[in-house]
Amino acid sequence: MQIFPTRWLGVSLATLLLLLCLRPALAADPLVDVAWLKANLGKPGLVVLDVQHPGDYLKSHIPGAVNTDFDKSGWRQERADKVPDMLPTDTSKLSAHIGSLGIDNHSHVVLVPPGKSNSDMGWATRIYWTLKVFGHEQVSILNGGMVAWAKDKANPLQAGAVQAAAKTFTVKLRQDMVPSAEDVKAAMGRGVLMVDNRPEDQFVGINRNPKASMNGTLPGARNLPALWTTDNAGGMFRNKEQMEQLYKVAAVPTQGEQVNFCNTGHLASIGWFVSSEILGNKQAKLYDGSMTEWTLNKVGPVEQKIRLQ
Repeated sequence: MQIFPTRWLGVSLATLLLLLCLRPALAADPLVDVAWLKANLGKPGLVVLDVQHPGDYLKSHIPGAVNTDFDKSGWRQERADKVPDMLPTDTSKLSAHIGSLGIDNHSHVVLVPPGKSNSDMGWATRIYWTLKVFGHEQVSILNGGMVAWAKDKANPLQAGAVQAAAKTFTVKLRQDMVPSAEDVKAAMGRGVLMVDNRPEDQFVGINRNPKASMNGTLPGARNLPALWTTDNAGGMFRNKEQMEQLYKVAAVPTQGEQVNFCNTGHLASIGWFVSSEILGNKQAKLYDGSMTEWTLNKVGPVEQKIRLQ
């Protein structure tokens, strides 16, 4: 039996091992379940990153988990032109925060949201997207979050804060994952599909988020509410087959160029996560500024499907 192809016969074992080590690391599974996390908890290189509100984290979390505050730890910041909730233009503070959590460029990060609602799963998908933008491939989300973990009373819990030994996290920015408003406008001109992940009432223009200055949606967009993607709008993502059914209902292809947007890039991160990571459409992009930037800076037209008199 030939273990290695003939071309490897003249290569020393040490050289072969070096070549294997130099291969690009494979991305982690986007979603992991409670059984997987229990089996891998405490292994070297695994960082469990709890994204509950700090007060809830201090009361109860997965043993060894460190905590980040989605609202206050610098994951999103107001830009100089007053557009809120944007990816920081200066990544140094956020990369230092990531390092302070015991995360380096080799860590496998498992994000644990509260798991109580679709919206709080969006905290995890937004951080997941940010880490991917920063060039970090080893990142997963615990499907169901803390609700799923605590459901089995045999699963251990810990109170109080965990202080990790700080590490160095280096940002390797993937600018291709962060289309600007002008990029989105140009994509619309080429006929790229815009996918609105907000609730239908905002999509048609009956209501709007206060951070957006106009009612309506991007012209020609199709609506696939983020609420659809988790079971009963809770913390458990639906399976791939169910997602495909929902995309068909919304007339949104599961492959090809598309831009996910919402009001501030929160719900759109859920849409992007489903399209890119669960359905495998690597041509899906997230428009960070979404309707807030589009309307505040008057980037382009807005389509209002229903105008109340």
